[in-house]
Amino acid sequence: MREEVDLIVHNATIYVVDESFTKTGAMAISNGKIIETGPNREILNKYKSSNVVDVRTQYIYPGFIDAHCHFLGYGLSLQEVDLVGTKSFDEVLEVVVEFARSSSSEWVTGRGWDQNDWEIKEFPNKSALDSLFPDRPVMVRRVDGHAALVNQEALNRAKITTETKVSGGKIETIDGELSGILLDNAIDIVNDVMPGTSESEFREALLSAQEKCFKVGLTTVDDAGLGYDIIKLIQAMHETGELKMKIYAMLNPSEENYRHFLVSGPLKTERLNARSFKYYADGALGSRGACLIEPYSDDPDNTGFLLQKPEYYRESAKKMIEAGFQMNTHCIGDSANRYILDVYAEFLQESNDKRWRIEHAQVVSQEDVSKFGKYNIIPSVQPTHGTSDMYWAEDRLGAARIVGAYAYKDLLDQLGIIANGSDFPVESINPLYGFYAAVERKDFDNYPEDGFQMENAMSRIEALKAMTIWAAISNFEENEKGSLEPGKDADFVILDHDIMNTDLSQVQNIRVLKTFINGEEVYTSY
Repeated sequence: MREEVDLIVHNATIYVVDESFTKTGAMAISNGKIIETGPNREILNKYKSSNVVDVRTQYIYPGFIDAHCHFLGYGLSLQEVDLVGTKSFDEVLEVVVEFARSSSSEWVTGRGWDQNDWEIKEFPNKSALDSLFPDRPVMVRRVDGHAALVNQEALNRAKITTETKVSGGKIETIDGELSGILLDNAIDIVNDVMPGTSESEFREALLSAQEKCFKVGLTTVDDAGLGYDIIKLIQAMHETGELKMKIYAMLNPSEENYRHFLVSGPLKTERLNARSFKYYADGALGSRGACLIEPYSDDPDNTGFLLQKPEYYRESAKKMIEAGFQMNTHCIGDSANRYILDVYAEFLQESNDKRWRIEHAQVVSQEDVSKFGKYNIIPSVQPTHGTSDMYWAEDRLGAARIVGAYAYKDLLDQLGIIANGSDFPVESINPLYGFYAAVERKDFDNYPEDGFQMENAMSRIEALKAMTIWAAISNFEENEKGSLEPGKDADFVILDHDIMNTDLSQVQNIRVLKTFINGEEVYTSY
């Protein structure tokens, strides 16, 4: 007598991603959980269902996890002007003007420009924006979000002058005049005078982001920095069933979040896990806000800066230890990485399962790499940052320091795990692009021919684990997701190519056919 189950998926190549890295052909699912995986005939002989999916020899993987992204921010960015891929400041202006014509918003906002992609690789100046928008405030952020260009009307509304001081940021002046460029904490001065986002706009952003993420096979996203009101909204939308995406929330270190969560403790539901806080140690390498031990090779008077006073991070670590929260800190430069690793070490000691994370771990001194293994600190990295930055990163760092940048294999070897994400919308939401960057370390034009610093490439198995089971471990969720083992959630994705064997230069053509969460089909391409 065959056992009745909710769903049978068969005639597939299934990568279970268990300890043995098993491949099999079918699986039985009930109540959103995997009951059993095994050979095709074995599962079909043992189970029956009114819902049988013949995968037609396609390929199944555990649902992809993005270990560091800005899910809500990405959704909100879909309501702004998209400047990703602009090849000059003139093109930025054209796109902004075109968007502004059809936008009824008082402010014109956008994100995505990168001066490193332009022939003139310098920060732009606000003068053209002032001419085009004399009375309408404009703020367009660099792709990494750590620099922004604003016009004079925006500066006026924020009451920013050449005398304005800011800690952990920079208001750029050239020849005694404001250029319109703001770095890091200086951007917040403008953010504070912009109209607030309504709940309906937040709701629309979450649903828009979900739709696009399901299309690329993401089933869990680690949203790096959320407020208490958004956590409540996500929880409510999960309860109604309109939001199905699973979210690992890194909480903003705001007073409101502290007041609530440091008293109540971590929040865990079926689809929402809020048990970490996200801190920023420094800015970005592209905007020269990353905090370096020695000056920038292409800006010898600049070492970047910490965004807060050093003692702030020790006080924060103490809060996290006492309240039982994971501490996740954005660290780009080698000085920021060193300082935060040492703060972590002070509070973690050597043997622990706190799983505190360094987000990005982008430039790490060789002297500091071993601290990840010694203190059980998880590197949470974005392989596409390496292939986006490789054209100019050595200009910033010099030949000696670049060796310790984007060193994902060195970091992986310390603890035996690494968590891969994308930092979208800084990079593409497609996790397969991160897989390609981790393994091939090239751009889509096959540059460089031999790969970028290939001693730090990951194997395909490592890259897959980094966006499935290792990402789940970094979220304390390895018992419920990250592999397709019995008892775990039936979160999986069906692809039309086998990424473990196919030519990855064709990764842009690989399609997600279906995405499932808890055994429910949430996306289909047909």
